[in-house]
Amino acid sequence: MARAIRLVLAVAAKDIRAELRSRTALLSALVFAALVLVVFNFARDPTALAAATLAPSVLWVTFALAAMVAMNRAFTVERENSALDGLLLAPVSREALFLGKLLANLAFVGTVELVTLPLFTLFFNVSLWPHLPGILGVTALATIGFVAVGTIFSAMAVRTRFAELMLPVLLLPFMVPPLIGAVQVTSRLLADRPLSEMWGWLRLLALYDIVFVTLCTLAFSAVVDE
Repeated sequence: MARAIRLVLAVAAKDIRAELRSRTALLSALVFAALVLVVFNFARDPTALAAATLAPSVLWVTFALAAMVAMNRAFTVERENSALDGLLLAPVSREALFLGKLLANLAFVGTVELVTLPLFTLFFNVSLWPHLPGILGVTALATIGFVAVGTIFSAMAVRTRFAELMLPVLLLPFMVPPLIGAVQVTSRLLADRPLSEMWGWLRLLALYDIVFVTLCTLAFSAVVDE
């Protein structure tokens, strides 16, 4: 068990070091998130629609689009010089390889989300600080699920000619359930609604995470060995 954890952390650390050297995906995702917030901010008519009403949807659309930009690099770093084949030949189980990639993607997407939250507060003048623990909790629940699906789809799309276009096409339908749940919980948090109104959506998000992390871990070997 300890050896498996070390392998998972080693794979994740490799991806994080590679990204920190170039910072291409992180910077692209952050710039993209900022642009989406700017567009939504200036497209909204403040006399027709209050910021608090639109805020949860805008926040999660921004998170979702920025996450897809960040996850596009999950396996593209190994595409050149057959590095992916070398990684698959290494004495690392397929499950450890997937979980390491998942951890690295969670680190990238989580960083983008943490930077996006202050920008969102600035543009929409919505105070998130009284509800910050709840916002961070639902963000973690929603992010784990769609990042797990995005990681395995990134592995599927990397061998195609248009990997950058295939990932959003494959991933978007699977992002709908967690995004709906996250928007519902976020809107209730900002409206100071009781926890009982959010409990059903939180269970949906937790169930989605358990099911898809398990399925993606089990299916990863078949995906990369094809």
